[in-house]
Amino acid sequence: MIRRNPCRIKGAGAVNHAERPFLSVPEVYRLADAVPSRFRVLVLLAAFCALRFGEPTALRRRDIDLETRTVSVRRSLAETRADGITVKAPKSAAGVRTVAFPASLVPELAHHLDEYAEAGRTGLVFTGARGGVLRRNNFRRIWLRALEATGLGDVHFHDLRHTGNTLAATGGATTRELMQRTGHSSVRAALIHQHFVNGRDREIADYVDGQIRRAKWTPGGLSGT
Repeated sequence: MIRRNPCRIKGAGAVNHAERPFLSVPEVYRLADAVPSRFRVLVLLAAFCALRFGEPTALRRRDIDLETRTVSVRRSLAETRADGITVKAPKSAAGVRTVAFPASLVPELAHHLDEYAEAGRTGLVFTGARGGVLRRNNFRRIWLRALEATGLGDVHFHDLRHTGNTLAATGGATTRELMQRTGHSSVRAALIHQHFVNGRDREIADYVDGQIRRAKWTPGGLSGT
């Protein structure tokens, strides 16, 4: 009988988050240079493939294909007080995906796999300083020291994901392509009816690679890379 819900509150349920910063390519490399060498590729991969922290830390050797330049996200590492460290599926079905990475990361990844990754196809790609599972809280201390050393201020690790998304968007990626690349589920239904453009994910990675190369080769550009 009541036409209007008297309990409805205008603006309720809407969550507004402050706009997070994104980094330039040289700033990403400054951070990568500032962390211990075993975590350098973690920073680069998270930034240039727009990965959540739990995604690269759950990667196995078999998830990295240097020949096709792809990383397959199949699981995510999570840590809670109740359950400790657990490995589970990504946040949504769309989170299970394969992402192309820039060609500039191939030698970096190859070196990392030789030096720091666990042995065997199922060995972890990224481990802690003592060879165990990389815990978020332990890495946070390393991250804060790197921020202090670079003077980059209030930057969260998750801002690397925002950076990768922004770089891909600058390269002309459509919203649908961005959502496919980053594993967001809100466009899942659209992807059922509209196929992802063949080769576009590689083109996006190639654009990001061009930005890396330009930053490296510009006079006064990156150092130590």
